Amino acid sequence: MALSIPFRKTDAPALKLKLGEARWASPLLFLLLWELGSRTGVIPARTLAAPSVVLETLWSMIVSGELPSNLVVSLGRVAAGLSIGVVVGTILALVSGLSRLGETAVDPLLQIKRTIPSLALTPLFIVWFGIGETPKITLIAVATTFPIYLNLFSAVRTVDARLVEAARSFGLNGLSLIAHVILPGALPGFLSGLRYASGVALLILVVAEQINAQAGLGYLINNARDFMRTDVIVVCLLVYAALGLAADQAVRTLEGRALAWRPSFLKS
Repeated sequence: MALSIPFRKTDAPALKLKLGEARWASPLLFLLLWELGSRTGVIPARTLAAPSVVLETLWSMIVSGELPSNLVVSLGRVAAGLSIGVVVGTILALVSGLSRLGETAVDPLLQIKRTIPSLALTPLFIVWFGIGETPKITLIAVATTFPIYLNLFSAVRTVDARLVEAARSFGLNGLSLIAHVILPGALPGFLSGLRYASGVALLILVVAEQINAQAGLGYLINNARDFMRTDVIVVCLLVYAALGLAADQAVRTLEGRALAWRPSFLKS
């Protein structure tokens, strides 16, 4: 006879709370061991600054305005590059996804681009655009174009044909059909691509800001490397991580609101 353990729905919130608290155990233990290793000399300061020192440096950089001013520059580069990538990727996906002729003309070029790592284009962009802001933004734009294109192209091609036929029977065609049926149906794929592209943009930013940057998080990291300031390097890495989490959460929030109509087997 199998032994069954009764589970009440009222136990779910308490269980979620316990699991949420448990998730913080390993990061806290890691920080404690890191701090202990730094204080006992196991981890030399020149190798890696202690968490307490990193926090002090973070606070001083915020108070002095050094971190906020450089963060604004980095955010501007990401916003510009990602915006260009989203616009170009969306246009190419619609051209390729809405017609066989467009697919024949566009898709092979995008697939060729996919096989070339975006970072491998850095030397070429420096030759073409110099070492100013243009190559940094262009790298981000090129890297984020394909995630948008691939996800939106696939979403457009998988829109339910019955919905399209029903819309045509009601007199919708051309731009009205695209605006009221195809684009809403492809929205989940576009948002998935945007979520991926936002992460790619931040990854490329880390490398792009190594190109003779005069401001930004990469500029701070380069200066800290020259003076062996591991505390500043860790602060900038933490900011990069926070930006990635914030970007992902922002897209997830947008996805939750824009796709509230979509049924899901996961219920809160």
